[in-house]
Amino acid sequence: MKLGKTPLTVLCVTTLLAACSTSQHSSSSRYTQSQDRAPDRAVDVSDVKDAIPRVEAKSRYGNPDSYVVLGKRYHTLASSKGYSERGIASWYGTKFHGHRTSSGEPYDMYQMSAAHKTLPLPCYARITNLGNGKSVMVKINDRGPFHDNRIIDLSYAAASRLGILGTGTGLVEVQTIDPSSHNPEPARRSVLPSKPKVAATQAVDNTEHENTEHKSSLYLQVGAFLSRGNAERLKTRLSSTELPGNLQIREGMSNRKPIYRVRIGPLASVETADKLTQFLADQGIESPRVVID
Repeated sequence: MKLGKTPLTVLCVTTLLAACSTSQHSSSSRYTQSQDRAPDRAVDVSDVKDAIPRVEAKSRYGNPDSYVVLGKRYHTLASSKGYSERGIASWYGTKFHGHRTSSGEPYDMYQMSAAHKTLPLPCYARITNLGNGKSVMVKINDRGPFHDNRIIDLSYAAASRLGILGTGTGLVEVQTIDPSSHNPEPARRSVLPSKPKVAATQAVDNTEHENTEHKSSLYLQVGAFLSRGNAERLKTRLSSTELPGNLQIREGMSNRKPIYRVRIGPLASVETADKLTQFLADQGIESPRVVID
């Protein structure tokens, strides 16, 4: 399905795909809150079960060939198999709770779900916090986050289990799961709670590692070139500016050919990366890529 076949289709797709970008809604939108936030009181989600991967049909309206949000076009992937990426995760909460996601399901912030810009809907993924080793299984059923430097938006429950509620963001790894390789339990209907509450029928599985600590470094990659000369020229251009991390060229291989990546880092925090991204945009360098080593 492509955007723009009929006015009705355009309306439906636009409404659903705009589900979870906090930056693109105002108080005049269909959301009653102008700003997203956590519940008014802390909610214990330690016993919320991971999502159970199961084979499902693709969402009718959640998988256009491409779509545009905030002037940027995104292309939906044909398959989720084998997808793996590291980057920055954010989370979303009460502003979107109970509203339809891009797949058509209601968003339940007390369940294990997430939003992604390009993976087909729905699909399943294991999200691992690279800072503490904790991991959860989520159902990806929404679009977003439409914010520079973010690769996935987690539900309140998933963010809490991963330990990133307080900071608002975290360095994570996203690995999709093929439901056909699992033997899922019978699907249970998710009911939005009228008051904040969590399931307590089953303990969290042992994939969550409480005491494992990892050291991950955050970089911004500002260019990748087949020619080392081009990489050196970009490095020279940026050398005259004061940067919050080391400016370096990393040599690697891509399609059996040498590739030269210009990176800045390691960076102290996600906030530093965001500020550097804006600075680079002012210098005419758009959309640097977040890299986590």
